[in-house]
Amino acid sequence: MESYLHLILPALLGAFLTIQLYYTLFLHGRLRTYRAENVKNDIVYPPLSVIICARNEESNLRLYLSEVLEQDYPQYEVIVVNDRSSDDSNWVLKEFQVRYPYLRTVEIRDQGHNRQGKKFAVTLGVKGAQYEHLVLTDADCFPQTDQWLKCMAQQFRPGIEIVLGYSPYTRSAGFLNKYIRFETYQTALSYLSNALRKNAYMGVGRNLAYTKSLFFKKKGFASHMHIPSGDDDLFINQNATRSNVAISIVQEAHVWSTPKTTYKDYRRQKNRHFGAGKAYKGKHKFMLTLQAFSVIGFYLLLVLLLILQPHFWPLAAIAYCLRLLCQLLVNIPIMRRLQVKDLIWWYPLMDILHFVYISVMGIFALFRKNVHWK
Repeated sequence: MESYLHLILPALLGAFLTIQLYYTLFLHGRLRTYRAENVKNDIVYPPLSVIICARNEESNLRLYLSEVLEQDYPQYEVIVVNDRSSDDSNWVLKEFQVRYPYLRTVEIRDQGHNRQGKKFAVTLGVKGAQYEHLVLTDADCFPQTDQWLKCMAQQFRPGIEIVLGYSPYTRSAGFLNKYIRFETYQTALSYLSNALRKNAYMGVGRNLAYTKSLFFKKKGFASHMHIPSGDDDLFINQNATRSNVAISIVQEAHVWSTPKTTYKDYRRQKNRHFGAGKAYKGKHKFMLTLQAFSVIGFYLLLVLLLILQPHFWPLAAIAYCLRLLCQLLVNIPIMRRLQVKDLIWWYPLMDILHFVYISVMGIFALFRKNVHWK
């Protein structure tokens, strides 16, 4: 028996490597080979209702709302839910309405102690929508092109009730910016790949579409209204099926946003996001936990193997290089498509930092009290 004890660490390393290769080659590899559809001009596009929830977003509305209002699309409306703003958002919206008659507003008045979250604002936007097909984004976001709505709408084929889009962050100097964009890429890599495997578990509210009938059929956010976050990912997690989800990832459909610039603001933002993960379906929590655990376990075993059994260093080197090679072969084309190719050289470092960070944040989220939207 003792003769086999020295093989425990190498065997565990091999097990974690196998799990990682599954995620990389068989799950994420699906996104690598996916052929995204360009804009089609020979189809009938359904009328759309674009919903934007805004609280004290005067400056962002001035900067970005026109990008949404000037889409090359035959028939659509834009609904801005002005959620108890104390700035001049209301006057900015009135100015836009003079130029764009298809811009409509929903006003939420301050109810004092009765503090409603973003889900309430989204619900009012959906109720006020004229059309069946809804597209959601945020006030601090702007589409890359005027073809965004066409790219999203053309995915509403028969049976499709949800369309998942992609929303990268703008590039600037500094390590925090690099990490935020890498984390955003990793999140998109996961939810888009799983959607292609008919296992959709989340989407991002910066670029998301679904039908009004689905929203009301599933009673909106009723089952998780008590959770402040989750207006996007929890709604998808609970209502996505194997056959009602499509994705739209052509660059013409990307919706950009400016990331946080301080670690404090970024941590506060992630606190809100992690709060919703506790309510995911069990199979999705297991899937995400297994992936993170296998990454942490892989790196930990590499270190332990080199310290406790240094004669196995060739095995450790082969395992690390094999995993990294497979990751680069799969991820480089995807990173170029999702417009984060400048991060390719950062991949080895960001990989371990990312999974350590989300593991720690996930543990803290189990004990954190509720947080509010803005």
